[in-house]
Amino acid sequence: MTAIIMGLAVALYVIVYFTYGKFLEKKVIGATDKAEVPSSRFNDGVDFVPTRKFVLFGHHFASIAGAAPIVGPAIAMAYGWLPGLLWVWLGNMFLGATHDYFSLSASVRYDGKSIQYISSRLLGKFTGASFAWFILFLCVLVVAAFAAIVGGLFVKVPGAASAFLFMILAALVLGFLLYRTKLSFGLSTLIGIVMLFAAIFVGNAFPIRFSYSAWMVIFFFYIIIAASIPVTVLLQPRDYLNSFLLYLGLLLGGIAAFLSIKAFTAPAFTVFAPLIIKGQSTPFWPAIPLIIACGSLSGFHSLVASGTSSKQLASEKDGLFIGYGAMFTEGILSTLAIISIAAFGISVLGEMNLPQLKQTLSGSWSQYTSVINSSKIGGAANMFIISFSSMVSSALPVTFQFVKILTAMWVASFAMTTLDTTNRLARYVVSELAEPLKNISQPLHRIFTNKWIASVIPAFLGILLAWTGSWVVLWPAFSSANQLLASITMITISAWIYKKLNKKHMPIALIPGIFFWISVSAAMVWYLLKVVPVYVKTDPVQGYIVSGIMIIMLILNCMLMVSFIKNFRKKEME
Repeated sequence: MTAIIMGLAVALYVIVYFTYGKFLEKKVIGATDKAEVPSSRFNDGVDFVPTRKFVLFGHHFASIAGAAPIVGPAIAMAYGWLPGLLWVWLGNMFLGATHDYFSLSASVRYDGKSIQYISSRLLGKFTGASFAWFILFLCVLVVAAFAAIVGGLFVKVPGAASAFLFMILAALVLGFLLYRTKLSFGLSTLIGIVMLFAAIFVGNAFPIRFSYSAWMVIFFFYIIIAASIPVTVLLQPRDYLNSFLLYLGLLLGGIAAFLSIKAFTAPAFTVFAPLIIKGQSTPFWPAIPLIIACGSLSGFHSLVASGTSSKQLASEKDGLFIGYGAMFTEGILSTLAIISIAAFGISVLGEMNLPQLKQTLSGSWSQYTSVINSSKIGGAANMFIISFSSMVSSALPVTFQFVKILTAMWVASFAMTTLDTTNRLARYVVSELAEPLKNISQPLHRIFTNKWIASVIPAFLGILLAWTGSWVVLWPAFSSANQLLASITMITISAWIYKKLNKKHMPIALIPGIFFWISVSAAMVWYLLKVVPVYVKTDPVQGYIVSGIMIIMLILNCMLMVSFIKNFRKKEME
């Protein structure tokens, strides 16, 4: 079964990329390698930097992926493996990849400006300002959710924590070699790869054991610094190294899936509404967008595409490979997560000497959520790590422990990349929101547009929310904001296609945008009515903060839709 699903996934993705993807590139966007791109026109060596497409692919994929394409599908296994797999494939191929590619292309055509800026031009300044506040709230929730996940992972797998820290040192050295010396790109890359694997081995030999709270403090300072320094110092070289972790992980996982030829022990389908979020019955619709976000469709990707990647794209023709291709790679990663847990999720518990959990899961798959959240497992991310490691070590001549450290490093590296990229994006948003202060108070304007201060604000709020480690509740809050942003972005893109490209192609963006807007709005209402009251009883402060943020986002969401309806057919704003 593992080989059949893996082979089918690869075949489908290749076919869709070279048919539907090429149609979007040629007929809808009309991409050309002759157009001057923002990275060349505004080259400043800090944010606007023409970048090789394989280096940029590494940054873009590592930034959009994080732990999301793993955690979401791992949680959704409570529905069985088939519903989540179909949601990933159909959403990823025809919605998520389209969303990412359109966001990147639109930003390139608007001088590397953010998606909220594009929205203000197409749908009015009020829409752009509302959009910016919405994005800021999302960034705070992204920081909170991913900090909580990685903090728990580092406590559970200390070898991954030390390996990550050593990889940061390797990335700094690689950045110096790439941009400050005359070494060739190939030789610098080879040295970087050697340092990367040295970091994994050294990390495994010298694990760092800090408490969860200590990691939260470290994350706070790390994401502020990483979000404020030039992209060539850390962001690009680290994400370039991350891409090799990605390639190795996908290669090992893909080969293992083909060679293991193992039947799925997980059921194809369980029930429509299993107990998932805070012990509440969680209906597949409309709640599935709160469970599987980035593996299928993610609004956060539009922030990366229009926030950092569009400023580094060297040619319009690279856009399909970066935007569309990276999202397809994320879909393959989500597919591997589902395959490994479906085939090895039960047996691996026995290999870990956890017979009680194995017996519980074998007896009733309805206990799946409580099993993965037990202190012995440590969450959905670690469930994937141990299942994936078992699959690879059973099919290839590598030890379980080595694959476990490699996989944990893989998950942590992508999640940490998302953390500081999010904080960089939030810095841009804070600066944009501070622009009206320019005519009111110059000192205040200088304070809030200062890159260090603008980085502190989202970092502080996000880490504060993550402090208790309640990622199980933070995850659907992040996902709801994430998916709402995706729907609003698709609606904005439909206005761009209508006004600037070809009207007949508008439904490609508008129809999925409206569908997701309805689905996620309904899911957020369900979450506020069913989950938040339970959360407030156990953790009143964070419960009220999360519910307050979600209520504000719902209001902004409705305001944005009204603005879209009013301004859709009007001329572009100046």
